Amino acid sequence: MKTKVREVFQYTFLILIFFAIPGLGRAEADKEIVSWQEAVKAARGQTVDWYMWGGSPAVNRYVNGYLAAELKKQYDIKLRQVPVKDIAEVVSKLVVEKQAGKDSNGSVDLMWINGENFRTCKQQDLLYGPFADKLPNQQYVDWSNLTVKNDFGTPVEGMESPWGNAQMVMIYNSLRTPQPPRSLPALIAWIKAHPGRFTYPAPPDFTGSAFVRHIFYYAAGSVDRWQEDYSELDFTKAANATYTILNDLKSSLWRNGETYPESPARMNTLFADGEIDFAFSYHQGEASRNILDGLFQKTVRTFVFDEGTITNTHFVAIPYNAKDKAAAMVVANFLLSPEAQLKKATPEVWGDFPAIQPSKLPSLWQKKFEILPRGIATLADNELQAHQLPEPPSKILVQLEKGWVKHVLKSR
Repeated sequence: MKTKVREVFQYTFLILIFFAIPGLGRAEADKEIVSWQEAVKAARGQTVDWYMWGGSPAVNRYVNGYLAAELKKQYDIKLRQVPVKDIAEVVSKLVVEKQAGKDSNGSVDLMWINGENFRTCKQQDLLYGPFADKLPNQQYVDWSNLTVKNDFGTPVEGMESPWGNAQMVMIYNSLRTPQPPRSLPALIAWIKAHPGRFTYPAPPDFTGSAFVRHIFYYAAGSVDRWQEDYSELDFTKAANATYTILNDLKSSLWRNGETYPESPARMNTLFADGEIDFAFSYHQGEASRNILDGLFQKTVRTFVFDEGTITNTHFVAIPYNAKDKAAAMVVANFLLSPEAQLKKATPEVWGDFPAIQPSKLPSLWQKKFEILPRGIATLADNELQAHQLPEPPSKILVQLEKGWVKHVLKSR
């Protein structure tokens, strides 16, 4: 009897120690996710609070409609979208929690994240993982692709999982401009030959900044060198050459470069009204969407430069102190499933570019992606994928945006 009492006491003492020592419970709980079957089992009944940008009605409908219903039906997981204007707010929240020692029961289970925010999270040890290699559906991802392997120059290393892809496309009206310039040097020459007919949104608008980054790659004469170590001297030279080209173009831009559209929406309006001859988008299906919405004429089409256009992958990540990690992993895995990716790629739903490689899928699913309806102005997946350029490191993006304001916008 005494032995049993002693055993019960020892067991109770260990349980108390488990929950009393900060971080120990979290560490042991993390270790419990040792197999996918256990993750799925542990996820049942959990709620995933997904913090994400909430500015797109199409995205919100996809998340709160299709995804939420399927996750509940298939895995008994409640998916709860928490819309935010900027995920940087959430990153700041995690930094504060880390400093305060809140290492478990965090309010954020999943984040839609990439770029500078991912870089900050990784540097500050704010993420749980590596976890992506544990997801069964990661087998459909091309991890050799630089836009997947590196997130704006920061190695992913399993700390986030892809769920979509975007690529910049040029937009033109085939009636007004039947032979558009299909390389960046040709576009620069076209702008000079057609003064007032081109413009771009003012950085730090992301779409306008993307145009500047294309000029940067052209001025630098290289893309790959910025994916590896580079010197500040090399960057300064390439950046100065970029500003020189942009300043040289100013007098040929809409309104002589004295003002710039404040957003892609404003640029699209100028294009639709015939004030400029080109628009561009970091969403390859936006032109088709605008045709359906009646903003663009049915003769509008898109193209990519012969040398390629910049693309990036958007990811989900799990915070280090997430309450429901197992369920977050199951959600991340379902986002990569053929059925979820196909639904997301449907023009009427979202039209987002798949994060998975259709060629890696079983033949039946390959066929479904092949016959997926395309918007009238949307390029085929194989044409887009054959002309992809990786984003430069997020540090370069920030430096170019600040440099544009100082050396181009304020230059006279």
